[in-house]
Amino acid sequence: MCGIAALALPHDAALLDRLSDVLAHRGPDDAGIHRDEDIALVARRLAILDIGGGHQPMSNGDGTLAIAFNGEIFNAPELRAELEHDGVRFTSDHSDTEVVLRLYERGGEFLPRLNGMFAFVIHDAKRNVLFGARDRFGIKPLYVSRPRGGFAAASELRSLLLVPGVERELNAGSLWHYVSLRFVPGEHSIVRGVDRLPPAHAFRYDLTTRSFNLWRWWQLEFEPEQRNDWPQAVREALGEAARRWTLSDVPIAVSLSGGLDSSAITALLAEQGNLRTYTLGFTSAEDERLNELPLGRALAARYGTEHRELVADADDLLDDLLQMVWALDEPYGGGLPSWYVFRFMSADVKVGLTGTGGDELFGNYRRFVPFETGRLARFRQSFERYYFEPSYYFTDAAKLELLDGGASTSEYLHTIFERSGSASPRDSVLYLDAATQLPDEFLHMTDRFSMAHSLEARTPFLDNELVELVARIPPDVRTSGDDPKGLLRAAVADLLPPEQLGAPKRGFVFPLERWLRTELRPLVERLLSPERLQAQEIFNPRFDFASLEADRLWPLLMFQLWHLLYVEEALSDAPTFSWRDVAANPAGAR
Repeated sequence: MCGIAALALPHDAALLDRLSDVLAHRGPDDAGIHRDEDIALVARRLAILDIGGGHQPMSNGDGTLAIAFNGEIFNAPELRAELEHDGVRFTSDHSDTEVVLRLYERGGEFLPRLNGMFAFVIHDAKRNVLFGARDRFGIKPLYVSRPRGGFAAASELRSLLLVPGVERELNAGSLWHYVSLRFVPGEHSIVRGVDRLPPAHAFRYDLTTRSFNLWRWWQLEFEPEQRNDWPQAVREALGEAARRWTLSDVPIAVSLSGGLDSSAITALLAEQGNLRTYTLGFTSAEDERLNELPLGRALAARYGTEHRELVADADDLLDDLLQMVWALDEPYGGGLPSWYVFRFMSADVKVGLTGTGGDELFGNYRRFVPFETGRLARFRQSFERYYFEPSYYFTDAAKLELLDGGASTSEYLHTIFERSGSASPRDSVLYLDAATQLPDEFLHMTDRFSMAHSLEARTPFLDNELVELVARIPPDVRTSGDDPKGLLRAAVADLLPPEQLGAPKRGFVFPLERWLRTELRPLVERLLSPERLQAQEIFNPRFDFASLEADRLWPLLMFQLWHLLYVEEALSDAPTFSWRDVAANPAGAR
């Protein structure tokens, strides 16, 4: 796991050092720079595989290729054995980064052969190009920009803000979508002129012509197969994925929430022995509904894991609020407790497995059901009513009262929904969620919150062999309206006690309504005051924010905090003030 950056523009050594410094949390174990006139690669390394031999940026030996790589390739041992059989010579002991470099060097299409999570950039001096790619599901991030006709890329947006020519200008279209979704979707980031390399895409930047070519290298496809052993097939594929995603030279652990997904991962891995598990719980009776300690504790006892518990007051989550906003890079209006889970785990281990992706693969809160039970038979003509409005926070019409209009968010999502190539809404919803909310909300948060604490978070449910198997399951077998995860439950039924199999989905939630009504009320009043909004010229100062429910008000407050740090204060380092300082300041800032 690393933080990386790439430049193809005039720069000085001080900029490279600064880029390395601001990415240090992603890779505190090692640092390196590859520089060839105006071309540079920067890497910060969190050493997990081939501790002594995986220094980056890594060269192919004759200096014609150099790579800065972020992530892990979990089938690297098999790929390396194949390359060695073909006569390819390696200089490292077992670095997966070198496997990627040698595959590129050999030539041909190799990205579909990689099983893992990754984002990387290769400087190919012979062809005079930069080549880069991102994993299938967007587990690892990569931002790109074209400042002053050049090229820049980095693992985090705030790194690119250090590059001359990258301006802190708000992307109004991204904000428009964010207000509905509480995350910024798609290719365009919240900063105008800075884009995300989309999941399952690769690029080639020609250093001679300065042309940028982008293409998709993988597509989720639904090709249903008829067979009678789907529970066993899912069990085997999930077990293989979980074991594959434990590839490491350092200890690993599981973030055990007590829900079905992380419990299944724990049970499948516990058979290997020496597994560590971590569970978050809360102290106050008012927040007892958030508490997952009993379920986590019971499963840990069943399998004899080395179990640790973090018991916190939910209000403690607020102490690091601005640090979270800073770490997130972009506005995010979702949950926060993962910050504390990852911080807790990082004190002991460098690698943590999570159950992220299980919801999307198996029904995702029954989001498909209204298409099948709704009054309108032609479900694709009722997307806004049956999916967009019940799933998200502001309709396109409602947003017009809040800020200047933009392209329809509902139509944006519907266009992706239609690309599934399936007649089943169960497939189409899976496709849409895997293309939007999964990478742009959940995986975005998981990457930033884990890497803020130098922890590599892994998501074995997103092993591509497992996902491709799940996509071959007929949709009416894969999930159901009555029990969306019935198939997954059947696949692991003998591994889990009844309380885990039947536990309702909780997720990492937090006492949002109480916060906004009490502790955070002065901050809300300060950042959303008519006077401040009038000066800011983003939201309608006459809008009645007091009328909003907590889950609609929270994303607006989080945007205001992001805008304060990234645009108004234009910080280049983490804030040294707190949200309480902001709330107390009559100007609404520091």
